[in-house]
Amino acid sequence: MSNSVRASAMVFEDTLSRRLLDQIQRIAPSDATVLITGETGTGKELIARKIHAMSLRAKERFGAVNCTALSESLIESELFGHEKGAFTGALENKQGWFETANKGTLFLDEVGDMPLGLQAKLLRVLQEREVVKVGSRKATPIDVRVIAATNVNLEDAVAAGHFRPDLYYRFNVAAIHLAPLRERKGDILPLARHFLQVYSSHLGYEADLAPEAIHLLLEYDWPGNIRELENAIHRALLVCPAGRLRPQDFKLSGLRPQAPPQVLKSSSSLESALRGLFDSAPPKLFEVVEEALIRTAYDYCDRNQVRTARLLDISRNILRHRMAQYGISCASKNGKRVDIAVNYQQPTDRVRI
Repeated sequence: MSNSVRASAMVFEDTLSRRLLDQIQRIAPSDATVLITGETGTGKELIARKIHAMSLRAKERFGAVNCTALSESLIESELFGHEKGAFTGALENKQGWFETANKGTLFLDEVGDMPLGLQAKLLRVLQEREVVKVGSRKATPIDVRVIAATNVNLEDAVAAGHFRPDLYYRFNVAAIHLAPLRERKGDILPLARHFLQVYSSHLGYEADLAPEAIHLLLEYDWPGNIRELENAIHRALLVCPAGRLRPQDFKLSGLRPQAPPQVLKSSSSLESALRGLFDSAPPKLFEVVEEALIRTAYDYCDRNQVRTARLLDISRNILRHRMAQYGISCASKNGKRVDIAVNYQQPTDRVRI
């Protein structure tokens, strides 16, 4: 399930991500070879699939090969194919990835770890636009767009003699760099809510994020990037009580989050907390504050709507509207979670903070 979940998690909310989308839109329609760089877990295959989907080859096949997942003795056969009897175990003719992706796009992941001998053969394929199967002397023409990806600094690998400079230049026609998740904070909550919705639906119950959990997710550095965020949400859902994800439900390696704001008793301390929030400038600031206020008040009032509306000095209709807006579920007397039905005229007043 994980690959399909992550494949739908295309988020371009952060400023860096929006710039990336602009770059993809310019590159995709061409047939240029693309090199995608970035840390492990940043979504390099997602971007490759996005480029393919926006290209003129979108209706053709997209093939994906992890070069580190294949042994050195088999990778040539996997990429270029082999003839029957070419080696022990070659019981029939087999097409390689280049042939099966013909007319489409082939994504080569982790090319920085590819053996030097194979690099020379791959370079010839890219230059001549043809493949020769293992055990054959006949060249087969191909028409494939190649997108390569790596978490290795290829310039350093070239300087160290681990990567062919001519292959590097062939790959590096159009370069895309994926920033780590810690540098695009605006994508964290949309991604978290995407994974939360998908996995909670799969598990068969509704769930939401406590305000303190939102603070935790925004403060954490996410060294494992999108993959770590997905796994963290999935795990938290499995252990959280009553469909509410709390900070203690997350098991994050090397976690050193700042303490979340505590309940403040004076207007001066509240003002100080808000100024600190303004300094961090999270996306959709008003919605973050408003959602945290309503969720906290609702919990404080034992999830009673009448008491919550009275505490916040707003009408119950407005409270129900805000709860529906932020996906806050109410609980019936038997403990089952039910959806909030809202039938009202658009309110004109706002929650006072």
